[in-house]
Amino acid sequence: PEVVNGRTHKATVVDLSPWVEYEFRVLASNSVGVGEPSRPSALLKTKAAVPVVAPTNVSGGGGSRSELVITWEPVPEELQNGEGFGYIVMFRPLGSTTWTKAVVASVEASKYIYRNESITPLSPFEVKVGVYNNEGEGTLSSISIVYSGEDEPQIAPAGASALSVSAAEVEVSWQPIAWNRHTGRVLGYEVRPL
Repeated sequence: PEVVNGRTHKATVVDLSPWVEYEFRVLASNSVGVGEPSRPSALLKTKAAVPVVAPTNVSGGGGSRSELVITWEPVPEELQNGEGFGYIVMFRPLGSTTWTKAVVASVEASKYIYRNESITPLSPFEVKVGVYNNEGEGTLSSISIVYSGEDEPQIAPAGASALSVSAAEVEVSWQPIAWNRHTGRVLGYEVRPL
């Protein structure tokens, strides 16, 4: 607070964070200077409030077929603003108007996995993650695009050929599988002798 008139014996401290413990000291001042501070007051916790900070780094992807994996950076305790803190996860297929909503009632949570056999591999979803506590629902993150899990490749590499290099080595080559919505990202190949 501003400096308080010498005849005033109380002041209102503003712009404190909700659901945080504070202690206070008072210092007397005059034209000569500022005196020693008082002993600290007893600890006082401010009242709870609806959380206002949304999770950051909302992303995801990966997972198995028929899964949508959503991840986020957890909100620190000092920004949870009250008891009963948790996350609200909202998602919808890109282009849809209807949101699916899930509640994750864990302070430490940083991931949600939605499983549904109707999800096609590598489908784009709009995703946002919000927060809540016992005081109510708070802020939602901005929308992120997250892709559902991939399926195993459905196409075999073409044009496999082998060339003898030595008595103990054979060089095997093939045409790579091109990325498409159904094959996903090919992370590697396995070469098996028959």
